[in-house]
Amino acid sequence: MHISPLAMTILLLSLFCFSALLSPLRALTLPSDTSALKAFKNAIKPATISPWSCLASWNFSIDPCSLPRRSYFICGITCNSDNTRVTALVLDPAGYSGTLSPQLSTLTQLIHLDISDNSFYGPIPSSLSSLTKLQTLSLSSNSFSGPFPPSLTRLTSLNSLDISHNALARTLPQTMSSLSNVRTIDLSFNKLTGSLPKLPPNLVELAIRANFLSGSLLQSSFQGSSQLEVVELGANMFSGVLNSWFFLLPSLQQVDLSNNSFTRLEIWKPSNKDSNLVAVDLGFNSLEGYLPVNFASFPLLSSLSLRHNRFRGPIPLEYGKKLSLRRLFLDGNFLNGKVPDRFFSGAGGSTLSGSFGDNCLESCPNSSQLCLPLQKSPSMCRQAYGGKPRSVSSWF
Repeated sequence: MHISPLAMTILLLSLFCFSALLSPLRALTLPSDTSALKAFKNAIKPATISPWSCLASWNFSIDPCSLPRRSYFICGITCNSDNTRVTALVLDPAGYSGTLSPQLSTLTQLIHLDISDNSFYGPIPSSLSSLTKLQTLSLSSNSFSGPFPPSLTRLTSLNSLDISHNALARTLPQTMSSLSNVRTIDLSFNKLTGSLPKLPPNLVELAIRANFLSGSLLQSSFQGSSQLEVVELGANMFSGVLNSWFFLLPSLQQVDLSNNSFTRLEIWKPSNKDSNLVAVDLGFNSLEGYLPVNFASFPLLSSLSLRHNRFRGPIPLEYGKKLSLRRLFLDGNFLNGKVPDRFFSGAGGSTLSGSFGDNCLESCPNSSQLCLPLQKSPSMCRQAYGGKPRSVSSWF
């Protein structure tokens, strides 16, 4: 049968248009990525997938990465530019409950994984170490249990790790320093035990508050931590001496080591005026001795808490001369003698907040907010100083 050139042209155009209409239905996403998404959803209890949630829109009768997404896969995933690979899995905080499918490890182009603020439980799959391009891993505020998988330290592209507010237990892997590009780590509010391992070299912020870490803070753990700005290790079981090298870390700005069991504090003057230390919280430890005068040598220090320890002796006059100090908490110790006048003068008293209460001070007026709560009883102070009188002149 002979077909004219015009008829052939019309036929080809029709076929082209028909194929164009069908193209959105063609499977674009790599089949293994689609299978991983199916396994991920199947591991979540259906009763916890609300009709308005992201996961409720995941209908695998269409391709996950196909466009436009008007009714299905409207949120929760991001695909690459050619719509063939999943690059981000970021869930809404909708109360999803279930385990984390190990099959997620086949999403090898994944850059961001964030399922925080839900109710996932069980162990964190060690197979997630296959996600070698992962930059953000956030599993915070769930109920994950078991150990921190040592295999996760092979995620060398990772720059943010947040598994806070879970139930991770046991010790941290000694290979934590292998996370060579990580900038922030938050493992707070878990059940981690043991000592602090060597930290990653490019770490800027470290938060492992409210766990059961113990032992001393060793200089070897912080070796090479030249970019570390924030350290939050409060509410653990650290003990021993806090040595001066720690406060001289070159980029250190904020420190929270409160609610531990440290017994002694060594503070050296910074060797230059370039120290960036701004805030220090060492409250609720077992620190003894005199208040460290050298804290006054840190040029930018504006907040200092040494409350509820076992410090004795007078408040250093240098503290009263430090103009950058805006918050000073010394309550709950056994300090005696007179408070530097500057704290109650117009120049300093109007801007300083904090407390000198619950000590053995002689000249802290009850009319000042800084002197609340009231000082300890004379009998308690005499007992603390071996029955000697409270006057500061008695010590020199």
